[in-house]
Amino acid sequence: MGSPVLRSYRFRRERQGSWLELEQLMVRAERSGLDRLDSDQLFRLPVLYRAALSSLSVARAISLDKNVISYLTSLATRAYTFVYGTRLDLRSTFGGFFLDRYPSLVWAMRTWVAVAMIILVLGIAGGFALTQRNSDYFYSLVSDEMAGGRSPLSTGEELLEVLQSEQTQRLDSLGAFASFLFTHNARIGMACFTIGITAGVPVAALVFANGLTLGAFAAIHADRGLSLDFWAWVLPHGITELLAVCLCAGAGLKLGGSILFPGRRRRLDSLIHQGRQAANVVLGTVPLFLIAAVIEGFFRQLMLDNWIRLTVAAGTAVLWVVYFTPLLDRWKVVRPADHPGHRQ
Repeated sequence: MGSPVLRSYRFRRERQGSWLELEQLMVRAERSGLDRLDSDQLFRLPVLYRAALSSLSVARAISLDKNVISYLTSLATRAYTFVYGTRLDLRSTFGGFFLDRYPSLVWAMRTWVAVAMIILVLGIAGGFALTQRNSDYFYSLVSDEMAGGRSPLSTGEELLEVLQSEQTQRLDSLGAFASFLFTHNARIGMACFTIGITAGVPVAALVFANGLTLGAFAAIHADRGLSLDFWAWVLPHGITELLAVCLCAGAGLKLGGSILFPGRRRRLDSLIHQGRQAANVVLGTVPLFLIAAVIEGFFRQLMLDNWIRLTVAAGTAVLWVVYFTPLLDRWKVVRPADHPGHRQ
């Protein structure tokens, strides 16, 4: 049979050419990426990888030189990453999440989000009706800090001045203002999500309370004939901002639902399973809060015309409807990995 050294020499001589070719491809791919390989090299890559695996299997079976086995193990491991692994850069990962997975997650959670929206609308209607019936309710529904000097005693000129006062801000102060709004509104959204673990009731209360505040503001402006000015002031950023709040609230309600209605799972298992999807939905609201803050901190202060403001608001509403709904099957409703029945 010959000595082990001779067998190792013959083994390497017969196969070393393919090993070196695979190693050269690995070096090039590791330096510049697979997109730098031409079509012939891409075709050769899996062939050479399987040949290296075959050589490794034989080398282990006949107990060849340990150095040969170590070399082939390292080479096969490196090649496996390129043949079967997914090498995504940050841009691809970020884009894949927001262009595919995020809309499908939100659509799968649409019932909870719709419930949050209904609660918000009921709060706005309730705050409006209460304040119109008795203006003293305004002081109970709106804190002094939030009121900013506005009250049922304010004249129409005073209210209009508040709506337009921020338009006279210096441009260099708008960035700080937008940053404040982003932090404030995102904190509200995160609170809606985190308190969802308490069976979801506080989430509904928080969303309803925010609606009451907005409704109370709408009522005092309506009494002065400023409804158009008020909603033109609110909606350009409010469409995106309130949507983000409702997404966070929907995620919180989903957590509460996983505790109240765990199904066949234990409550803890149900909370973990639903919590992963809900957390991803909340993560995706961060850009929405940022967009709303930029609109509120810049566009709304620089654009005076009410109809242009309302047009922008309508445009953002259409944009989010198209983005989040599976029109023409653009988005997959639930990816297999996210389906409740899927098992890893």
